[in-house]
Amino acid sequence: MILTLFRDAAATVPAYRRFLEEQGVDPATVGDPAAIPLMTKAGYHQRYPLPDRCRDGRLDAAAVVAVSSGSSGRPTVWPRTDRDEEPVVARFEQVFRDGFGAAHRSTLAVVCFALGNWVGGIYTVAACRRLAAAGYPITVAAPGNDIGEILRVVGELGTHYDQTVLLGYPPFVKNVIDAGRARGVGWAGYGIKLVLAGEVFSEQWRELVAARAGIDDPESGVAALYGTADAGVLGNETPMSVRIRRFLARRPDVAARLFGDSRLPTLVQFDPATRWFESMPDGTLTFSCDGTVPLVRYHIADEGGVVAHDELVSLCRAHGFDPGEGPRLPFVYVFGRSLFTVSFFGANVYPENVTVGLERPSVSGWTTGRFVLRTIEDADRDRRLSVVVELAAGAEPSEDRRMLAAVSIRTELLRLNSEFAHYVPSAYQTPLVELRPADDPEFFPRGVKHRYTRPEERS
Repeated sequence: MILTLFRDAAATVPAYRRFLEEQGVDPATVGDPAAIPLMTKAGYHQRYPLPDRCRDGRLDAAAVVAVSSGSSGRPTVWPRTDRDEEPVVARFEQVFRDGFGAAHRSTLAVVCFALGNWVGGIYTVAACRRLAAAGYPITVAAPGNDIGEILRVVGELGTHYDQTVLLGYPPFVKNVIDAGRARGVGWAGYGIKLVLAGEVFSEQWRELVAARAGIDDPESGVAALYGTADAGVLGNETPMSVRIRRFLARRPDVAARLFGDSRLPTLVQFDPATRWFESMPDGTLTFSCDGTVPLVRYHIADEGGVVAHDELVSLCRAHGFDPGEGPRLPFVYVFGRSLFTVSFFGANVYPENVTVGLERPSVSGWTTGRFVLRTIEDADRDRRLSVVVELAAGAEPSEDRRMLAAVSIRTELLRLNSEFAHYVPSAYQTPLVELRPADDPEFFPRGVKHRYTRPEERS
């Protein structure tokens, strides 16, 4: 797949031809995919004009555009055609058909992603509508990320369907369910199912939210998608992948040997006919896929790896667990971009945004500018954005200073990061700030290269 896509892109995409020339690569001499240079957002998308990155230089061939925010807060535009949506629709279809039985059950699909041109909402609405057009008894409602409107839609329409599917970012969907419970909503009467995207969540989180939503079987009733703004959905949880992940959650020793990390990543299956993943030596992923803007060995810096279907099934059986039947598709596991960003309510929060907040005059005089950005999960499984800030030598912590830093960071996040402003509910936009002394050994040890982000933590 990669070589075919590579040669086609080299012949038809003006920017890619220039990219290869600048890399000193002659497409006619490449016979090994490993010889194809990696494509990155900074090294490719940000260097060439958008029309030149489209096949035949034709931006006007796109049917629609979606946007996502980068570290500068300036939206990045992703054009696509109806044909580009087909692999994405196939992933939604696998979830709705195999997990939810939607081919034979009337389904209300409630899109809880932010609407407008934001990629999550626009892709999800399009995919669900195309399933309906293909004959699935699915009705799409798109209240967006307005909890009151979501609850109104479910209350007014949900009883007329066999099941109701909430589609959104994990912490926001949990907020919807909790808000409904507080208002007396009997979720169990709506046959709730969940489609989630954008963040890694624990199996304890899956069980808790499933229980609160009245979902009897969290293995088939809660499905995560793995996707990017660049290419839409790349892979999806299947009941089989969820069963395997739940087994690995119970056997952290097996998981650590498999993943090389004590964290439990998202585990999805993908179709190598339309998306092709590669594991890099540094533990990150590249993928290749066709589209209006073809992506060839695109390195997005997600930490993770690829496992063949038979290899993973055999590993489970060798440890006494049979994962049962499922699609014979390879697996990709994804930790996320923990070295670079933190995902919060589906918004990528960049260290650069936090840095600006700490550079404001009201804060910069008593901080060093170093910090650790992470998400934490409390006992009720609610996610919060946490920023541990290093105090300047001799500076003393106080509640006033803590709040000054929190408000300053929030102000800059809202100013610089449009995803944060649109995706994160206002009640969660102010980070939890903790002030630590200079050279604190837990967060700011001397003699060690500082990392500005850390994996999600749970209490």
